Parts: sequence; structure tokens; C-alpha cells
Amino acid sequence: MSTPENTISVAFRGPLGRFRLDAAFTAPARGVTALFGPSGCGKTTVLRCIAGLQRLADGRCDVAGDVWQDGTSFLPPHRRPIGYVFQEASLFPHLSVRKNLLYGAPRRPDPAANGNAVGFDEVAELLGLAKLLDRSPSNLSGGERQRVAVGRALLSRPKLLLMDEPLSALDRLTKDEILPFLERLHDRLSMPILYVSHDMSEVERLADHLVLMQGGRVTASGPLAALQSDPALPLAGSRDAAVSFDATVERFDAVDGLLTLDAGGPRLLIPAAPAAPGARRRVRIAAGDVSLTLEPPRGTSILNILPAKIVSLSAVGHHEVIVVLAPEPTGPRLLARVTRRSAAALALAAGQPVHAQIKGVSLAME
Repeated sequence: MSTPENTISVAFRGPLGRFRLDAAFTAPARGVTALFGPSGCGKTTVLRCIAGLQRLADGRCDVAGDVWQDGTSFLPPHRRPIGYVFQEASLFPHLSVRKNLLYGAPRRPDPAANGNAVGFDEVAELLGLAKLLDRSPSNLSGGERQRVAVGRALLSRPKLLLMDEPLSALDRLTKDEILPFLERLHDRLSMPILYVSHDMSEVERLADHLVLMQGGRVTASGPLAALQSDPALPLAGSRDAAVSFDATVERFDAVDGLLTLDAGGPRLLIPAAPAAPGARRRVRIAAGDVSLTLEPPRGTSILNILPAKIVSLSAVGHHEVIVVLAPEPTGPRLLARVTRRSAAALALAAGQPVHAQIKGVSLAME
């Protein structure tokens, strides 16, 4: 029985030397799904199994209704419509950027090609490569080389794009250079992307869906914001705990330089560059930037104050509490990190109405 066309479903179980993989999850066949976890937890192995480069007898891979592997069949790697981007760009040094991009691209239009297929000019524009087409790879920066590798994978007309820590070999400045191009792909293409990373800042900027891995197993899978705000998972208790979600631009106030964003209920005011109504923005709200009051605050410089209800409280270490909040009447859940003393002084409890003062709202994408 095949998976619905809007879903990717995989399950791989078995030994690989001393390592044992027992990983299964489903994800949307659209947007970016991040596989996140520490080095050595099996993220890359899962990608290699999906690509058919690693074969386990107990395995199933179903991509949007197409079964690539099950108990009785195994589609070899060259017949799986995937694009694969590795940690290193691995460009052909004797070919120009243009020829590297076209290497592996179908020579003739395929009438059965999926709707995710993109043309050469669009890929060059999306990835900012138009002015680099005649250059040799030796004359490219690390970020430019990796953008060419992504473009080459896209032009192979894949049904699924696999990206295995594509930024891990780059320094922070180069990562910041290439991330906006990956965000642009996210916005413009409907193609599903499985993105392996152990850097949460990348995941927060790019992912819609998250698969958490530890020791060869999937420990949780679901929408990014839902897993970030789940107190039963380690993300909510980490020092950098935050919730990331998409919001829509409503308007821009040119006098004050403020964007008004619709976050699915709450409206957020954010100092930012102008943006057209309807544009998508990825918002990140850190737990440490949210404070709580029992009464509506007055005379404050904080722009974003949301009525909310406490969903749960969880102790973090000996001194702090993570509070999960549900904005009223609706909206994405938030986290607040407060001291135990403050939680006791306010007598905070599940179900209690409060006001969340958001001291900082950052845009991950502009």
C-alpha cells in the first residue's frame, strides 16, 4: 500500500557494523524537513538509505506515492529521482559553472517530469549565479561553489532533494551568505527537501518540519514550532530555546519603520525593512526574551504584549522554569524562561491567564 501523494514515509531498521539504525518517520512531500541531532546519530545514514546508496533488508521508502523500497522491491540509486547535495560541492574543475550546472540535466524534455522541474534560467536567478556562468570553479568562493552544487542537483529534475549538512564546511560569514539563497528556494519551489543538520540556527531559518534523532533512532517528528515548544523534548529546555514560525506581512509603517505581521492570530510589530503585504517572514522568539505579568502592563517600551494562557511549567536546572504559553484566542505556542523565584512569586500555574511581554522578536529572513 503506497503513501498518500502529499507524504514521504520511510522506515529503515538493521545493523551497519557496530551501529544499529532503527529510524522511521513521515513528513510532508512539500517544504523543508530537517533531520536534526548530534554527530553520529544516523542522519546521513538515513539520507543514504533514501538515496538507495545504503541498503537494509528491513527498509521501506515511499515518496509521494512512489514506492522506492519495501520488503519485495528495491529501486537502484540511478532510478530514484533525487538530487543530492553533499557537504563538499565536488564540482568538476575542468568545466565552467554553466557546464557544471548542466551536468546530469536531462538532454530532452521529459513529458512525465514532475511539476517541481525548474529551468536553467530560473535556477541561475534563484541562486544568484547568472554572473558566474563562465567562471571556473577555481575562481569561486566556498559559498558560490555550494550554490552551484545546489543548482546542479535541481537541474537534474528531482522529485526529492537531499541536502547533507551542505553548510558544515563553510565559515559563519559564508553560511550567512548562502542561507538567503536557500530561503529563496524554500519560498519559490514546491519540491520537498530533506535537510540534515546539527546546527539549530539553520533549522530555525529553513525547516517547516523537524525529525529529531538520537543514537540511530527517531525520538520525535512533527512541525518545527510544535517540537520546539514541547517541554518533553530537549529543545524547550536548552539555553537557546526558541520558537520559530511563519507570519504574513500586513503592512509597513514608513514613519516608524515597523512591520505588522499576522502570526495566525496575534499581530506582531517588528522593526524591519519594508515588505509587501502578503510576504512571508520567518519569526524567531527566544524563551529568554519573553517575560510574564498577571495584569496588562502600562507605561512600557515593549511593543508586543500578548494575552496568553499557561499550558505547562517545567523545571530547568535548579533555578529556572520553562513556561509554555498559548496566545489567546489563538496563535503559535511560545516559551518563556523565568526564575523559580518569579514563578513562585506570581503563583504561576497551568491554565492561568497571563500577559506575555515579548522583549525581542527577530526575523530569520528579510
